[in-house]
Amino acid sequence: MLIGLDPLLGPDLLQALRAMGHGDDIVLADANFPAQSVARRLIRCDDCDLPRLLAAVLKVLPIDQVEPAAVVGMEVVGDAGRREPVHDDIARLLATQAQPGASLELIERHAFYARARDAFAVVATGERRFYGNVMLRKGTIAP
Repeated sequence: MLIGLDPLLGPDLLQALRAMGHGDDIVLADANFPAQSVARRLIRCDDCDLPRLLAAVLKVLPIDQVEPAAVVGMEVVGDAGRREPVHDDIARLLATQAQPGASLELIERHAFYARARDAFAVVATGERRFYGNVMLRKGTIAP
């Protein structure tokens, strides 16, 4: 363990977050997400729910402030305008722990899967709620 780092940020996840470059995406996926078949790099965090892991990741990962749709989640199938409680949890964490301006944009399920296939890594969580998926685009840290 390390001082100041959430223990959820294990060696594989820390390595991935550190190795990512500006513009790379990481997916934090719920337990129903097809993580194994989608991921180029799969990291397992099965004993954690999405809000807990997202809070830990947001403490160390800068969110892209330049490109649009730097944080995306999955729309509710058949009701694109509906927001689930897990979407509200994500938005609340972004508002309190991410850089100013970071906000959640929801995209269609298959568009989310397509973008996830190009992500640097997918982290499979134990989140049981439907639509508990979020993709984060890494930003930069000013000199």
